[in-house]
Amino acid sequence: QVELVESGGGLVQPGGSLRLSCAASGSIFIIRAMGWYRQAPGKQRELVAAVTSGGSTNYADSVKGRFTISRDNAENTVYLQMNSLKPEDTGVYYCNADLKITGWGPYQDDYWGQGTQVTVSS
Repeated sequence: QVELVESGGGLVQPGGSLRLSCAASGSIFIIRAMGWYRQAPGKQRELVAAVTSGGSTNYADSVKGRFTISRDNAENTVYLQMNSLKPEDTGVYYCNADLKITGWGPYQDDYWGQGTQVTVSS
C-alpha cells in the first residue's frame, strides 16, 4: 500500500509565500514522477507542476516564474515553493505520484494525497 502525505497549506495574503511538502511511503519500487495538482471551487482539477526522477520539470503557464517544484529522490518527497501568491491560486492542492510497486509491474499514476487547502486572501 502506498500513502502520500501532504503538508504546508494555509492562509496567506496576496504576494505572500507558502511551501508545500508531500512524502510518499509504503510499498514503492520506484517513482517515475511526482507532481502537484489543484482544484478550485467549481473547477476541474488541474496540473500545477510536475518533476521527474531525472529532474525534468513542467509547469502550468499560470504559475511559471512564481512556483518552483523540487524533489528529494532519496526521501520520496516533493516540494512546491509558491511565491507571489495570487487569489486565483486558492484551492485544494493534491500531490500525485507515478510509480511502480514492483519491478515487473506497470507504472501507475493514480496515487493521490488527501489534499491541503491553500487560501490566498487579504
